[in-house]
Amino acid sequence: MKILVLNCGSSSVKFQVIETSLEMIAANADRQLARGSVEKIGLSDSRLTLEAPGRKMYQEISEILEHRAAVEHVLRVLCSPEHGVLQNVSEIEAVGHRVVHGGEKFASSVLVTAEVEEMIEDCVVLAPLHNPHNLRGLRAAQTLLPDVPQVAVFDTAFHQSMASSAFLYGLPYEFYTKHGIRRYGFHGTSHRFVAIRTARLIDKPLEELRIVTCHLGNGCSMAAVDRGHSIDTTMGFTPLEGLLMGTRCGDLDPAVLPWIMAMEELPLAQLNAMLNKHSGLYGVSGVSSDMREVQKARSEGNKRAALAFDIFCYRIKKYIGAYAAALGGLDAVTFTGGIGENSAEVRKHSLAGLEFLGLALDQQANEKAPRDTEVLVSERKSKVAIAIIPTNEERVIARDTVRVLGGVMPSFALSGNEPPK
Repeated sequence: MKILVLNCGSSSVKFQVIETSLEMIAANADRQLARGSVEKIGLSDSRLTLEAPGRKMYQEISEILEHRAAVEHVLRVLCSPEHGVLQNVSEIEAVGHRVVHGGEKFASSVLVTAEVEEMIEDCVVLAPLHNPHNLRGLRAAQTLLPDVPQVAVFDTAFHQSMASSAFLYGLPYEFYTKHGIRRYGFHGTSHRFVAIRTARLIDKPLEELRIVTCHLGNGCSMAAVDRGHSIDTTMGFTPLEGLLMGTRCGDLDPAVLPWIMAMEELPLAQLNAMLNKHSGLYGVSGVSSDMREVQKARSEGNKRAALAFDIFCYRIKKYIGAYAAALGGLDAVTFTGGIGENSAEVRKHSLAGLEFLGLALDQQANEKAPRDTEVLVSERKSKVAIAIIPTNEERVIARDTVRVLGGVMPSFALSGNEPPK
């Protein structure tokens, strides 16, 4: 099957065309036929790019004012005789959509029906910056490809297996029952994918493994995966909680927030911007939100960059220890994401001192780990495997689309792990 994968943001549409099937999934033989994006939607100089294996990247600049027009441009270019990879749109057999928030309503990927679409709309209150744009892309695809099945794949679904003792906060209980305030977690498609691939890499059944997955990029999260099920994760009600990130602060004492608002006479909108866009690596280092630039400044003697790096790695180390306790032991720690896959220094410093947990990093293998390759960087004597797994969330979306349509994944799934209301 040829699957169109759409990831729609406020002013962008990222897309891929992936050829896959149940047999190709089993053989890890999916093929990416094309990838690209539409950026600056709503402006006169919107930019569409298309990349296909073995071809020069194609780019065009034009006015694209809304998401339907963006998806229409994508379909046109994909079927273009000069630049496309499809003869016509009828080759697209299904569309898989990234949907950021499924709340407690969805514990798996689902075929989109009118009922499902309404439930995604209900989750807009939980993700007002993301779900509305995901829905715009979904509705555009429904209009332009009316006879093609649409599948929604949720960032939050994988973490719906958490117990209520892990996802509830110590707030008055009615805030959960009335407003749904709880830990949801994000990056679920990535954590699920790399956990499965880790099991394949070390040639052991996923159902027997306790894995800590570390998705480290501009946004960062970790998950404790117990025999294939997420039992805890660092991001919470929003993606702000947990690790230090590119521009997000991660964990902090909640009393800090009203104190800052009072002392700085800071309105709520500015506080929110400060926490999400001016904190993290950028806020501490004063250099950049990009770990590569922070590490460069650190190597040149910049003390604040060194501090930002140390905080980043310390929190990863702390959560590995916490999740080892939650899991009752460890079989593997996996690094993924732009930083997790490419920064040997971050891996080295995050694991330093964890030998008592059975983690023995092969320093040479860590330094020389090839890019874009699934590889072990643990010593042979290490009781716990240390893996680098390149993530591929678009492939997960394509695969889930095939599984839903093939009837091997529930076409409709509500979370069944809710505490009493």
